Amino acid sequence: MSLLRRRTAVSAPAPADRIVTLIGKPGCHLCDEAREVVVSVCAELGAGWEERDITRDEELYRRYWEQIPVVLVDGEQHDFWRVDPERLRRALRS
Repeated sequence: MSLLRRRTAVSAPAPADRIVTLIGKPGCHLCDEAREVVVSVCAELGAGWEERDITRDEELYRRYWEQIPVVLVDGEQHDFWRVDPERLRRALRS
């Protein structure tokens, strides 16, 4: 007797259900460039985004100060220093 296993596809969340977090600090030119990419890609795909300032959060400062800007997708680190728009699009669609 064979057992049939049902496979259920787990669908990825829609971009509109995703949140991108940009972690940076004021006066950072790389942060400004990253913000432009995040704003553009999120607007294109309908994803939400937020910005966090490491100078106002001790934990973020300890964790990321050498990597800013840092981009998180749904709380998981996605990129740092430079944000590739196509890579961010793929992450939001997957």
